[in-house]
Amino acid sequence: MPQQNDSPMRKNRIAITGIGIFCAAGKDVPSFTRNLLEGRSAIGPVDIFDVSPFPSRIGAQVRDYDPLAYFSAKTAGELSRADQFGVIAAGEALADSGVKDRCSPYDIGVSMGAGAAGMLQAEQWLREKLAAGKGRPSLLRGILPDRTSTAIVRHYGLGGYQGSITTACSSSATAIGWGADLVATGRLKAVVCGGSDAISLLTYAGFNSLRVVDPEPCAPFSLGRKGISLGEGAAFFVLEDAEEAARRGARIRGYVLGYAAVGEAFHMTAPEPTGAEAARVIAGALEHTGVRKEDVGWVNAHGTGTPLNDMVESKAMKLVFGELVGKVPLVSTKGLTGHCLGSAGAIEAVATIVSLTEGIIPQTLNFRGRDPECDLDYGHEGARKSSASVALSNSFAFGGNITTLVVSR
Repeated sequence: MPQQNDSPMRKNRIAITGIGIFCAAGKDVPSFTRNLLEGRSAIGPVDIFDVSPFPSRIGAQVRDYDPLAYFSAKTAGELSRADQFGVIAAGEALADSGVKDRCSPYDIGVSMGAGAAGMLQAEQWLREKLAAGKGRPSLLRGILPDRTSTAIVRHYGLGGYQGSITTACSSSATAIGWGADLVATGRLKAVVCGGSDAISLLTYAGFNSLRVVDPEPCAPFSLGRKGISLGEGAAFFVLEDAEEAARRGARIRGYVLGYAAVGEAFHMTAPEPTGAEAARVIAGALEHTGVRKEDVGWVNAHGTGTPLNDMVESKAMKLVFGELVGKVPLVSTKGLTGHCLGSAGAIEAVATIVSLTEGIIPQTLNFRGRDPECDLDYGHEGARKSSASVALSNSFAFGGNITTLVVSR
């Protein structure tokens, strides 16, 4: 982990000049912002495939989506659902930033997190193969996790670095950190960074088999919570050097101050139970940026709604913030968006920046009662006004891949 005095992030302030999002809770930034402010959950019935065999039959599925409203029939046929979401969200971020009009395409890169990628279309190929002995090869185009970043580069004519990170649920948070590093070190002038993922039968069945999916909308940090609600979607930032962005007259949406990423590898699916490893990444992110604990307004939790994860994240908060912990709300936005796996970190980073800009701390939805093992301020009572300028966004993944982003307005 970089020491405070040699951190590249402290040499260059990294500005967010563009934001894009496409998910169940909003198909663009304005609609997502409205639903976030109103606390309107996107979790409901899943009908994109047959969910009748599973104990949970809900999720945050993107509804009323017609690819032909965004793509030609030919292009739509070449892109998986995850690819399409990623191209749409990245396009909104690029249009918001205006960087393509002021920068060589060779100076603009893509750093993105991915999860199941085009698995949904691959499952369709398998059904066709089993039914007729032959499946359409085009359905397999999106099976590799790097396909979405390739689709974004091709669609928008970008020529800089292109990379994909697959560390499960922390993938896109880490991709944002890596994108900030690419700008801070001068390797690129701008980076489109975030993530995209789509619900598939494989992920839905897998999480149900692990018995970590709640049959009701997920209830982070609540008594009687039973697990996650799966979601899907994409979110991206455009990052630039703050001085360069100001020089070209860009509208600055916020800043990525820094991040930390660790691999604690305690267990394939369970977090280290004392919270010490989660605390290590949170403390490391603060050290990386030089942000004092006193200056953190609130934390956007990983907050999945699983009994163990919520308890461990609460323990980590106490280890990091000590006697200040009661003054730092720990809220989860997954009751709004569902758990979007490879794109979760990016979607939650967008929610964090939007909330800072709007001057609120968002609500943790679906409160069922107070859990004595989760005894912090989780924002269950509703969204509240806040003058906070700095917040953290946590992403904790299978295999112990943990990332914390530090962002500010």
